[in-house]
Amino acid sequence: MSVFSERLKDCRKRCGFTQRELANKLGVASSAVGMYEQGRREPDSTMLLKICAVLNTTTDYLLGLDDGKSLNQNENRNVSEVIDEFTEMLANQSGLMFDGEPITDDDRRKIIDAIRVAAAVAVNSRNRNGG
Repeated sequence: MSVFSERLKDCRKRCGFTQRELANKLGVASSAVGMYEQGRREPDSTMLLKICAVLNTTTDYLLGLDDGKSLNQNENRNVSEVIDEFTEMLANQSGLMFDGEPITDDDRRKIIDAIRVAAAVAVNSRNRNGG
């Protein structure tokens, strides 16, 4: 088993998720999570970022580049930073598919815009509700 596989399984269990629950949060089949944990398959960079967000860990940890399991209080990150990293990766990643077809530049822009709108709606809703 690879470092990634072992650490993924450890983080999933630490968060109290079954493979199926993690798969649902990631939008993939539970068999994909199983293959990641068995070392039979590795996620692409987009999925790796999703996994890290769901499991509150870093890519460096999952890939074996550091020993810190998760973001601690001193390393909390603003969601806008994560969105910026994700949108940059989405804009520059080659070979992406969208709805079964190669992603177009227009699709990329629409997805990035949708993410930013969703974040703005969440902030506005929180501000209106006082919390």
